[in-house]
Amino acid sequence: MPSPQLLEEFSQFFRLLSEPARLQLLCCLKQGPADASTLIELTGFSQSHISRQLGQLQRAGLVRCERDGGRLIWQADAELVDELCRLVQGRLRQRLEDQLQRLKGA
Repeated sequence: MPSPQLLEEFSQFFRLLSEPARLQLLCCLKQGPADASTLIELTGFSQSHISRQLGQLQRAGLVRCERDGGRLIWQADAELVDELCRLVQGRLRQRLEDQLQRLKGA
């Protein structure tokens, strides 16, 4: 059984992923590295909102940034994000297939 501290860490991680804006930024960065201006164009979010969300994703180890002159280039931890997406997509797919089977049987 995980310790209470570990359960709290799990909970914080899932809360982090429950924010649609952060998920949208992860999806954008999954396509390739981008700077804040590009992310603003892609999402329509404000600079401050993007900075806040990217900071939280960075602290969780889901994204990282590198300086390119005066710009920060952000990129997702592709392996981790891909693995998380595969897990969630697989679970959702199974749930939908189960629902479809129940509807066909009704």
